[in-house]
Amino acid sequence: MAELFESITPAGAPPLAVQLRPRTLDEIIGQDAIVGQGSILRRRIAAGRLGSIILYGPPGLGKTSIARAIGTMLGKSFRPLNATRAGVADLRKLADEAKMRPTIIFVDEVQRFSATQADDLLALCEDGVVDFIGATTGNPYHVLTPALVSRSTILKLEPLSLDDMTRVVQRGIDHLSASGIDVEIAAEKIRRIAGRSGGDARRALTTLESLALGHPAGQSAQITDAMIDEAYAAAPVNHDRSGDAHYDVVSAFVKSMRGSDPDATLYWLARLIHGGEDPRYIARRIMIHASEDVGLADNTALQTAVAASQAVEKIGYPEARIILAHAALHVARAPKSNSACRGISLALDFVTKQPPAAVPLYLRDAHYSGASKLGHVGYQFPHDDPRGWVDQDYAPNVSSGSFYQSDARDAATFEKRADEYWRRITQKP
Repeated sequence: MAELFESITPAGAPPLAVQLRPRTLDEIIGQDAIVGQGSILRRRIAAGRLGSIILYGPPGLGKTSIARAIGTMLGKSFRPLNATRAGVADLRKLADEAKMRPTIIFVDEVQRFSATQADDLLALCEDGVVDFIGATTGNPYHVLTPALVSRSTILKLEPLSLDDMTRVVQRGIDHLSASGIDVEIAAEKIRRIAGRSGGDARRALTTLESLALGHPAGQSAQITDAMIDEAYAAAPVNHDRSGDAHYDVVSAFVKSMRGSDPDATLYWLARLIHGGEDPRYIARRIMIHASEDVGLADNTALQTAVAASQAVEKIGYPEARIILAHAALHVARAPKSNSACRGISLALDFVTKQPPAAVPLYLRDAHYSGASKLGHVGYQFPHDDPRGWVDQDYAPNVSSGSFYQSDARDAATFEKRADEYWRRITQKP
């Protein structure tokens, strides 16, 4: 039995992701815009004056690693602070410590800081007592106090590319090999682990470690597709339903519908569904864009979207995915017209900026007996004309085309047919 566990990491050994934590910015994989030569971060390190920095991005991109590397490069004491438990006394203690040796205070999930905590910390930074690095997965402009945002340099980290993630996994394999754990894995499987980790380096290394450990002594760890599938079965895609990931994926979804790309529409819809997004929310987004982007080009798109919204209320997942796909594809495949959205936006802007126009007498309410005595006369009833239309000014201060601007194109859409019909009836363009 002893031989069976010889290759397992000894009890108490740090996880692989911790063992591979970069010690300098040169060891950081990816994030070249932030850590590369000539970046604002490099210049501040060279000057020895860091000030207040906020590192912002999804988990596993290296926010803590960058913060620790900065501390090492500046030769300053790195002091992590708990955002939920730290009080004024803790800050004062760190301030006293900083008077004896240069100190960087690091606060992970800094959005949990109260306004009072943030003000106390900023006062120390502005006095030059300490440098401060905060890390957050939330958009700083949404989750942090205005004072903290205005006094800090915001550095946004992006998810690692597939090539960057492949380098991360390969670095992990090399480290395991140097530790006596031989990993036998094909290049395409390395890229598969890299790709399925969603740009999260920590997750990729944790997955690699779970796949590599626990094999009999003297045998290589042979990584198969089935093992990778099992490792990622629980949550193969990261999706934060309350943060930037939510809004970014929703944005990609609706823009793919607007752009008439059915495959991209289904991809982003699948991301939302897999991430556990409420089907009613997705249906509401489809309804909006059925009018905003399809509108008069195909009036049935809104009917489909409304029907889908009602259907998912009754059905729910997993079958609701089919209904959502049906409605989303209708919007994606339909011809497009933005005239309804653009028209009401222009009209509202006009109403907001211009003085209200008086309703012409002939358009005013005339259903009561005294209306004619008030001059509410002269209205021409369109149905009395054989054409079903009369040349009548319905808004004297609004010229034709001020708000409604047809998006009829070459397709035989409702809007195209309507344009042709009214051009024939009115003899107007």
